[in-house]
Amino acid sequence: MRYPASEKLEIIRQVEQSHLPAKRTLDMLGIPRTTFYRWYDRYLSFGAVGLDDRPSRPARVWNRIPDKVRKQIVDLALEQPELSPRELVIRFTDSRRYLITFEPVPLKVSATAFTGNRPSAGSKGRSPRSKIIERRACDLFQP
Repeated sequence: MRYPASEKLEIIRQVEQSHLPAKRTLDMLGIPRTTFYRWYDRYLSFGAVGLDDRPSRPARVWNRIPDKVRKQIVDLALEQPELSPRELVIRFTDSRRYLITFEPVPLKVSATAFTGNRPSAGSKGRSPRSKIIERRACDLFQP
C-alpha cells in the first residue's frame, strides 16, 4: 500500500515519540521496518519533501539515443539521403566517434498490402505469390 507523504510523516513522528522500541511500535502499526527506515532516511536527508512519492519508472531508458545525438543523426540523414540506414550508422560512428549499433528489425509484411488479395476462409495458407512478395519485402531490410 502506498502512503501519502503526510501519513509517512505522521508515522515517523509516532515512532519518534513512542516510549516503546521502534520495532514494537512499527509492528503495532503494521509497517515493515525496512520501509520505515527507508522513509526515515529520506526524511533525515531531505526533510518532509523527501517523503513525496517518486516515479517508479527510470529517468532514462538504457537504449534510447539522446535527443542531441538523434538530431545530429537526422541532420546527417537529410544531408546524405542516398545512404542506407546501415551506411548512415557507420558514417555517423566514424565521423563523430559516437557508437550507435544498427540491428534491423524483422519486418512482417502482409501480402494483402501488396496484392489486395485475401485468402479465402477455406484456404490453409498464403499463396506462393504472396510468399514471394513477403520474402522480397523482407529482403529489402536485411543486411
